[in-house]
Amino acid sequence: MSRARRARKPGEGSRSSERIAIVEWAARLGAISAPALAERERSGVPSARAKLAAAERDGLLRRASPLRGAPALYTATRSGLRAAGLGSLGPCRVSASNAAHLAFCAAVAAALERRYPDHAVSSERELRRDERDARAPLASAHLSAPGAHGSLWHRPDLVLWPRAGEGLPTAVEVELTVKAPRRLEEICRAWARARCVAGAVYVAAPSVESALARAIARARAHERVVVVPLAAVVEG
Repeated sequence: MSRARRARKPGEGSRSSERIAIVEWAARLGAISAPALAERERSGVPSARAKLAAAERDGLLRRASPLRGAPALYTATRSGLRAAGLGSLGPCRVSASNAAHLAFCAAVAAALERRYPDHAVSSERELRRDERDARAPLASAHLSAPGAHGSLWHRPDLVLWPRAGEGLPTAVEVELTVKAPRRLEEICRAWARARCVAGAVYVAAPSVESALARAIARARAHERVVVVPLAAVVEG
């Protein structure tokens, strides 16, 4: 073995650990942005952007900008997934149709982590994996399928888990567009029935709040389903 092995510079190990932690967060959520990372780290957006760019240069993250004028989204590459030990989650695909939702989910996740340090925040993709492994619903709502012989499960965008393991998780839905009224009502009714969660919180864009309020009222779900304005959670 060569004796000319490159000496590790001071702080290089901590930077590498920090980079893997960022890649892990991207892998868990699916996609993250510089503003979301800045919120999570309580840093400036330029600093967060530089860290994401460094991970991209290392081949750990992939950059996508499907929406003009919106912050770029970063997803974990297969190398990044392996480095983070999260290969089972698989890569996340970003498109113009899901970019806004992915970006706001990351922003809401970062805000929840900061506001509820005694809780852990996980994503729908993590919940899907965990429920597949457990072969049981952990934080999903049972949807009756009209006219069908079976049933469906609706998973939330995010889940807020008590770190102490005491109490039930809270389902968090990030709602940016209005769903069909009957579909929205059925989901609200399913959350009202779900006993594997403490309740459901809709973080909603202004254009969706009225439709959600009507759906919750029709489903008589107001005791277990609440709406929080998006602006109250995500700044800017």
